Amino acid sequence: MKVFKFGGASVKDAKGVKNMVSVLHTTGEKDLVVVVSAMGKMTNAFEVLVKNYFADKEAFKTSKSEIYQYHQTILNDLFANESHPVYAKVNELFTDLGQFLEGNKSTYHAFVYDQVVSYGELISTHIISAYLNEIGMQNTWLDVRQCIRTNDYYRDAKVDWPETQSRISEIVATKGITITQGFLGAESENNFTTTLGREGSDYTAAIFAYCLNAKSVTIWKDVPGVLNADPRYFKNTQLLKHISYREAIELAFYGASVIHPKTLQPLQRKEIPLFVKSFENPANEGTCVGKGVTLDPMTSCFILKKNQVLISLSSLDFSFMMEDNFSDVFNLLHQYKMKVELIQNSAISFSVCVDNKYNNLEGLLTKLREKFKVTCYYGVTLYTIRHSKPVEIKSLTEEKEVLLKQESAETVQVVVNE
Repeated sequence: MKVFKFGGASVKDAKGVKNMVSVLHTTGEKDLVVVVSAMGKMTNAFEVLVKNYFADKEAFKTSKSEIYQYHQTILNDLFANESHPVYAKVNELFTDLGQFLEGNKSTYHAFVYDQVVSYGELISTHIISAYLNEIGMQNTWLDVRQCIRTNDYYRDAKVDWPETQSRISEIVATKGITITQGFLGAESENNFTTTLGREGSDYTAAIFAYCLNAKSVTIWKDVPGVLNADPRYFKNTQLLKHISYREAIELAFYGASVIHPKTLQPLQRKEIPLFVKSFENPANEGTCVGKGVTLDPMTSCFILKKNQVLISLSSLDFSFMMEDNFSDVFNLLHQYKMKVELIQNSAISFSVCVDNKYNNLEGLLTKLREKFKVTCYYGVTLYTIRHSKPVEIKSLTEEKEVLLKQESAETVQVVVNE
């Protein structure tokens, strides 16, 4: 048994779905769990739908219609006969979505988000499963929420591993092809849908691989593999042919976008190799994450995060920043769901670079100002460089205002105003 994961870019239209079939034919694998994301940018579109549901009813109708038409176009391009059962199934899913939103009484954004955004994966996998069956590639459609059980921490749910292991072992066939959704789970108490965090489909693939003792996981991307930097921001990038688990976990922790931070731990525990390959050139080698050398080739790796927030704190009376102060700060960061990217402290100050992905910053700052003097820098950029050379750091920070720099044996982090 192997696990494949296809992201939204690989199935953004009918041509993409047909190319996915080509990849399956090229690899020749017969026993697969295939994890699929929402098509194209549909997760973003469903996010807009949730936003409009709460804020603008007219825009809500328009965005819902656009999502419907997007999927109808793909259906029409894949299926010659509009009486095919998949049309009725997709319409049923949109009806279910409408009924949930009409009957919903919850104002809790994260809960509504998970119930709504999940339809992107449910619709995409029904379309793909039906198309594969239509062309003779027999498969079984699986509702991942029957398998992956979580707590109720909506938008970033934590997996209940014992229950998930039990369900996957009982439900998932180890022979043939199974098509299922990435990103989704269900909380155990009320069976409401949860999500595992953005880009959580990679994590889903790792969960199945771990529970099934899979031979490998392959993530199919629109890039040739894992590069040492994002080509949108850096020139002369290099393909990394091999990365050790530890190095990959470090890169993921600091925000390398190709691999989800939570994906690697379950794979490392069972030494299941992870391949990152191009769906445009499936026969190419790509990148292997597994046991062995740290990096091949050994080169500097650059990670860039834009639109971060740097918060600098000091005590109101210029006393030392001590453990009880740190405890208060970390409790508030957790309470307001801040993704901490960098921490630095001195005798009388404490600085933290955060990602305000849940838009809770103003509430956090209000609470911090009750106990500390607070200085805040908005829209800063965080560079993280692994195995860097001094000349690279100098080049990176030229003509930029360096707000904070932190250096260890293998990693340099710099926060700048650009």
